[in-house]
Amino acid sequence: MCHDARVIDDDIRIARTLPASFYRDGSVFERVRDRVFGRSWQLVLDAERAAQPGSLLPFSFLAGCVDERLLLARDEGGALRALSNVCTHRGNLLCTKAETGAQHLRCRYHGRRFALDGRFLSMPEFEGVRDFPSRADDLPRVQLGHLGPLVFAALDPAVAFDEWIAPVRKQVAPFVPLEKLAPDPSGSRAYDVAANWALYCDNYLEGFHVAYVHPALAKTIDYGTYRTELFAWSSLQIAEAAAPEDAFEGTSLAACYFFLFPNTMLNFYPWGLSINVVVPLAVDRTRVIYRTLVFDPSKRGRGAGGDLDRVEHEDEEIVEQVQKGVRSRLYDRGRYSPAREAGVHHFHRLLTRLAG
Repeated sequence: MCHDARVIDDDIRIARTLPASFYRDGSVFERVRDRVFGRSWQLVLDAERAAQPGSLLPFSFLAGCVDERLLLARDEGGALRALSNVCTHRGNLLCTKAETGAQHLRCRYHGRRFALDGRFLSMPEFEGVRDFPSRADDLPRVQLGHLGPLVFAALDPAVAFDEWIAPVRKQVAPFVPLEKLAPDPSGSRAYDVAANWALYCDNYLEGFHVAYVHPALAKTIDYGTYRTELFAWSSLQIAEAAAPEDAFEGTSLAACYFFLFPNTMLNFYPWGLSINVVVPLAVDRTRVIYRTLVFDPSKRGRGAGGDLDRVEHEDEEIVEQVQKGVRSRLYDRGRYSPAREAGVHHFHRLLTRLAG
């Protein structure tokens, strides 16, 4: 496989994009799933359901892509942990539905018990077993990170959480009250897209297409001021409002679009936060999961964040069309616009660096 760090030149002025084969080759897809997504930070969907002491919430690390079975557990002291949801005896799933009021975990297969911090407690019929119990009988823990009410998990992260999330904290703290964000279930969606996951990310990472694909959205922003800022593991697209009343209070900003490598999109609007989690299902099939959190409901339906369903459907249509195009025998690679596609170039360099 030739997709190494030399494929995408560091100089955007001479660089060529990812080869079309990246978006259609099943072996490349599997390599990326292991080397990129297996080492990523992922949002724990609906983590607010584990808010009370004694709460248990089973979840998959990235369902449909990296199906590691995990469990959020909040102990009596309020400490939240992410544990393996697999019994250390014979591999049974410990928890299959959200629970409250739990004092411990008990495997329904052979009765092994664990504390809510993952420590092994007891096991029937194990008299005479030597060197038992050991640390291998405890449930493995995975790392957690927090941004306001959002909870992220990682199995073997390529980057520390604080480094990964630092640009978001720094950039949005002055005008987004993260701790006041409240989940809005009416904004939960899931869309299946007939395209490679990276094409969906490519499309998100540039405002170049807005005037051509999103005519209604284009009227709400000042395209001339649209800009991209790059960080080590993320990028930020900033759109200024065409109308002052559609901006964050005390600013001219209509929206801040954060992309956290490899697949998390945090879209901040004057009313709150829209989240896209991009899930690779197959080389040419992607699921996009939406979650919404609000801090000012009075501003819903206005400005750049006013009609997200329409924008999503417009994006899906163009990305699915591109997927058909990259199957062409007559197309291989394109070039980047230094003014408008710095985010795409940055994303491609990270991908090739990690995927090898």
